[in-house]
Amino acid sequence: MQKENDTTRLPFLKMHGLGNDFVIFDSRGRDAIVTPELAQAIGDRHRGVGFDQLAEIRTSDVADIDLDFWNSDGSRAGACGNATRCVGRLMLDELGKNEITIRTERGILIARDVGDEVSVNMGHPQLMWDEIPLSHPVDTEFLPLEGEPVGVGIGNPHAVFFVDNVNETDVAGWGRKVEYDPLFPKRTNVEFAEVRNRNEIRMRVWERGTGITLACGSGACATAVAANLRGLTEKSVRMEVDGGWLQLDWRDDGVWMTGPTQIVFQAEFDASFLERV
Repeated sequence: MQKENDTTRLPFLKMHGLGNDFVIFDSRGRDAIVTPELAQAIGDRHRGVGFDQLAEIRTSDVADIDLDFWNSDGSRAGACGNATRCVGRLMLDELGKNEITIRTERGILIARDVGDEVSVNMGHPQLMWDEIPLSHPVDTEFLPLEGEPVGVGIGNPHAVFFVDNVNETDVAGWGRKVEYDPLFPKRTNVEFAEVRNRNEIRMRVWERGTGITLACGSGACATAVAANLRGLTEKSVRMEVDGGWLQLDWRDDGVWMTGPTQIVFQAEFDASFLERV
């Protein structure tokens, strides 16, 4: 991917993982360029490019790369599993490796080439109230909200609801309300899961700072963990999200997520657009 220090000519890449779409900047060898204002402008699907999250690749002194995430409302995201897989694919191909390390706010993650797909270890789930984080001590397996969701941290906070029919669930209305509940001092992602059997889940998601997305990697990991904690599934499950299928495996070394990635296009921002930000 082309890097450029002249910010009047700013190249970027558009990718998606199961319809969860990203704008990706390669800022290795230069200072970070993304600001809340720039993220908001680019994230506008009518006046910018549009994305669910923005990922900025940085030079790392402890891993193959550093990776920062932004939501379309200009807020920061602590983790983004599908973007990590997408950037992982880029770096695996560029570096000619079968496995790379990626430092995020979540910690150092491993991305692994598994043929047509990429696996990422998203780390161990955060299950203590202050790790997620929540505003006060509660039973995280049965949060004190209507529907008693499970609270799980995967770099981002998650509230996982189990429902009988996810397609009949008001994901937008319910998700927006729970995102801003006082129980979540940093807001939360909200997942709605329909367990089909002990090895398969259907899930839809409301992402904080973005809204309904076709897939959410950290949300898929959180849902797999929550379902197993409730005794509903095994630790290895296939998960259908709006954009397709993921494989989730909760192992001794963390939660592994496997799925496809897709490059959509490369382009650059016009100087007149950047001047208005």
